[in-house]
This record gives sequence, structure tokens and C-alpha cells, in this order.
Amino acid sequence: MEISKDLMAASSTSLVLAILVEGDSYGYAIIKRVKELSDGRLEWTDGMLYPVLHRLERLGHVEARWEVAESGRRRKYYRITSGGRAQLAEERRQWQAVDATLRGIWSALSTSVPVSHPAPAAPFPQGA
Repeated sequence: MEISKDLMAASSTSLVLAILVEGDSYGYAIIKRVKELSDGRLEWTDGMLYPVLHRLERLGHVEARWEVAESGRRRKYYRITSGGRAQLAEERRQWQAVDATLRGIWSALSTSVPVSHPAPAAPFPQGA
């Protein structure tokens, strides 16, 4: 199943902050961790991740530092701040509310519309 870009973007802040709660990390490792945690359903690119990290840094939710890896390559590591932890807690509350709301709606609607067989689209009236 392919997950829409809109849903991936909406969940990106929560995912990045949750990963950084595990410990400091750098871009490529975060991308790999997202793929691993989602069982391959979410595949991020640099172009998607770095704007999120830069925004989180501007907001004070993460801090960045440069380090030189054993390979000699410089990497920018990100760490979650106390403000980022508070933001993650708020994001989690909001996602739980959205999840509960959608489950309730789908449960209420499932009695009239089967989930596995969506209703056919009604044709447009003439002249519409």
C-alpha cells in the first residue's frame, strides 16, 4: 500500500521527534529508521527529511551539532530538546484523538457501507 505524501508530511514531525527520543541521530540514519519502523511502508528522501529537521531546529525542538565519523566524513547530528519532548507529547495526544475519531466514524459508517466494497460513484445529473 502506498501512503500519500500528505499523510507522510503530516506525520513527519511526530516521527522525527519520536526517533530522536531514542538518541541523537543524523539524516541518513533517521531515514533508515523510519523505513525500519514502518516495515517499509514509509520511504523518505533527503528532500523530505531535511526541511523538517531545519524547521524543528528553528522552533527549538531539536539542536544540531557537527561530528566527524570514523570514516572521516562530517555528519550533522540532531538531538531532541526538552521543548521537543513536550511537542512530541502534544503531537501524540493529537494523533491519538485523530485515530480515535476516525475509528469511531468508520465504525459508525461500517454498518451502512462495507469497508471492502466501496459504494459505486453516483453519476452526475445531466447538465451538472
